[in-house]
Amino acid sequence: MKQLLHTLLPALLLIGSLPAGAQYPAKPVRLLVGFAPGGGVDILARQLAQKLTERWGKPVVVENRSGAAGNIATGIVAKSAPDGYTLLLGNAGVTTINPTLYGNPGYDIRKDFAAIGLIATAPLVVMAHPSVPAASLGELIGLAKKNPGKLNLGTPAIGSAGYLSAELFKASAGVDMVTVAYKGTAPLTSDMLGGHVQVGFNTIPPTLGNIRAGTLRALAVTTPARTALLPEVPTMAEAGFPDVVSETWNAISAPPKTPSPIILKLNTAINQALQEPEVLARLRDLQVLVGGGDAVQTRKFVEEQRALWGRVIEAASVPQQ
Repeated sequence: MKQLLHTLLPALLLIGSLPAGAQYPAKPVRLLVGFAPGGGVDILARQLAQKLTERWGKPVVVENRSGAAGNIATGIVAKSAPDGYTLLLGNAGVTTINPTLYGNPGYDIRKDFAAIGLIATAPLVVMAHPSVPAASLGELIGLAKKNPGKLNLGTPAIGSAGYLSAELFKASAGVDMVTVAYKGTAPLTSDMLGGHVQVGFNTIPPTLGNIRAGTLRALAVTTPARTALLPEVPTMAEAGFPDVVSETWNAISAPPKTPSPIILKLNTAINQALQEPEVLARLRDLQVLVGGGDAVQTRKFVEEQRALWGRVIEAASVPQQ
């Protein structure tokens, strides 16, 4: 027995001295999503979890903890052990909007998270029903000014990127439209197709097919440059509103003080997964743009987005929830 211990001891000591990333993951990893199954964030999470599972040989399990605009899942991850085994796939809302919009979301985004990697981005698009006599954003503004309070402007839920962008646009353009906030993008798209709302701010993925079919008319996108998803559609800046720049996105983060070797290993695996043909095909199906970049770049992006949405909420005078 003593001889066996003498033989094993150096190996045990070596294992114990290995950096955290070298042993990670040694057990299943939880990937929390703050929204119900079946939505875009959930689909992204499951595709990524599958690829990480294949790469590591350890299960990456998606857990849907919906509620409170994503704050429930985000709060759970914020209070989890910083060991890399509880991660969050968040979006612009939970990471950069909710901390400003909600008085007490249950976490401090500046202290409670370590950025890992950007997964995908999705521009917003300003649309009109074909019955609206406006072929451009300028014509829409002119129509709205001639008919104050008579055009309905549909958006996703209050506090979403689409809602806030729409309110900022109204303030910047000086137009009076009736904002109608929906619980999701599907009912908004349905009501737009039915002509119940004449104008809409939404992400491109759920509306791209209708835009290409001509059942909805795209007037402008909210990205700084034109998007490959709708290359023929001008930006808000080109239409005269350079301050109305926004997009939705998804990123993975971990609890604070997660060891840097684990962050690096996660970031490397995520970036490799994002380049796999199956993942790229899924991103194309979802009509989103692939992310990428290292943890430092992701953290800088999130900080810039937080400052942006803080300004938007202030400029649009959105009341705290």
